[in-house]
Amino acid sequence: MTNNDVLRSLRSTLSMNDGKIKAVFASADTEVERSAVKAWLAQENDPGYRNCSDRHLAIFLNGLINEQRGRREGAQPAPEKSLDNNIILRKLKIAFKLESGEMRAILNLAGKRISQHELSAFFRRPGHKHYRECGDQILRSFLKGLYLTFHPDKA
Repeated sequence: MTNNDVLRSLRSTLSMNDGKIKAVFASADTEVERSAVKAWLAQENDPGYRNCSDRHLAIFLNGLINEQRGRREGAQPAPEKSLDNNIILRKLKIAFKLESGEMRAILNLAGKRISQHELSAFFRRPGHKHYRECGDQILRSFLKGLYLTFHPDKA
């Protein structure tokens, strides 16, 4: 799953326009041009399409945390230079203040059943014996379930 897919999905879930996306970036102390936002949200076959870097998606997710939960005192966390699905899932969990039961319910909405143990394995540190990589299918299902949570009439 590409960073652009994640950004487009969150935009749709939260019914954000380009200005709101810019405001989320600004919440993480980063200014982006509207043209960059449009390029990230464009479809892959569009001539104006540009890849959203891991750093920019990390900044957006940090801004989303600030928008949803309030800004933290002191210095803001530095954006990750490299993202994986586990980090994205963790940031979404933080942003939306989700407990594991709520996350499992969101995945169920999208038709993906997962045990408590499987879910907790995604939040362990790499190298831990029970760590498990979050695949694209899980992240895609979570984003779909999140959309259905915010838009129950579409279910």
